Amino acid sequence: MNSLSEAGSGGQDVGKVPAKAGAMPRYGRVIWILAGEASGDVIGARLMQALHARDPSLVFAGVGGGRMEALGLHSLFPMSDLAVMGLVEVLPRVRKLSQRLLEAVQDIELRKPDLVVTIDSPGFALRLLQKIERSGIKRVHYVAPQVWAWKENRVKEFPGLWDRLLCLLPFEPEWFAERGLEGRFVGHPVLQSGVRHGNAERFRKRHNIPADAPVLILMPGSRRSEAPRLLPIFRRMLDILRKDYPNISPVIPIAPVIAPTIRNMIRKWPIQPHIVTDIHDKHDAFAAAQAALTKSGTSTLELAMGGVPMAVTYRVNPVTATIARRLIKVPYVAMVNLLAGREVVPELLQENCTPQKLAAVVSRLLSDPVAVEKQRMAFDDVLHRLAPDNGTPSDAAAEEILDLLNEPVSRSPRKI
Repeated sequence: MNSLSEAGSGGQDVGKVPAKAGAMPRYGRVIWILAGEASGDVIGARLMQALHARDPSLVFAGVGGGRMEALGLHSLFPMSDLAVMGLVEVLPRVRKLSQRLLEAVQDIELRKPDLVVTIDSPGFALRLLQKIERSGIKRVHYVAPQVWAWKENRVKEFPGLWDRLLCLLPFEPEWFAERGLEGRFVGHPVLQSGVRHGNAERFRKRHNIPADAPVLILMPGSRRSEAPRLLPIFRRMLDILRKDYPNISPVIPIAPVIAPTIRNMIRKWPIQPHIVTDIHDKHDAFAAAQAALTKSGTSTLELAMGGVPMAVTYRVNPVTATIARRLIKVPYVAMVNLLAGREVVPELLQENCTPQKLAAVVSRLLSDPVAVEKQRMAFDDVLHRLAPDNGTPSDAAAEEILDLLNEPVSRSPRKI
């Protein structure tokens, strides 16, 4: 099989693909991909595989994490440099982010790829797309910006940024169409996560967790700005829960890039959580879990796939929270609740994100089978809505990208 990406990150033979014995060397088309955080790295890796399955001559360049690098991508710079969230939290990183943006633009200008795909991370990705707008390179943005939740007025900045917008949520194409932009639903990558293949017994055996010990998943977020706010609260919550559940076993699934940071933060906890960085171990943990606490985002859909009853919690800088509350236009922050149109899982945000309140909601999930079953029934309905018409989400995304790549001329972006 040909390599999924170029043999090196620089040089003149960026697009070269290894030739078969006795054959003339051939050059593959180059797709430059940007992933800015752990979830984008997963999406990018699956997309690379789906594209390569359809056209083995394709080669890839860009920015990605461990999963994309495992497929041969030589990341232009560490993906972790982009993993920051929050209006206030980003300020100390502005200079570095500006430098990384310049590096990405220059790399694209040098390589002249056939197509650029940016995955999520709108703060960085949309600026990159704007910088290369006049390059003539075809552009795809994968994971529509969630401007339907807040900052709706940003829609007016979008015409000209991309040639195709790929949406994960079924209501997004209609929402964008009402505002004069085309979006195409490709399904949600969580459906390919493999969560349902987890093995509870294997997880308990691997981590020496007794069969009667309740397993509690704690998901404080994959960005360095998130975990420091939630982990101290989780620790105090566990102190409360231990009174009724003395053998409770906390598990923290986390991206490998920030695992050392998390381990350092929990090293003095009375109960040492099990740190999980391997994707299969994570799925086994979900299978073994009786409850979960997670930040908002894709993690709620992952837990829903695993049938893990949950509550959503989050805390950001107070200034960020004040601004966000004025801008947010949706009634819920949890994706499960948004898709269901009602509060399926409890949301404990900002001032409600306290050890006492979190302990109370977790205790109910551990002791109330009726509440658990209601959540699981709602999960099935939500997940059904996330499937594309045919194939997997990455298949649908790959088809859209190849369709655009094979067009003789890049269309001007989708004003409709």
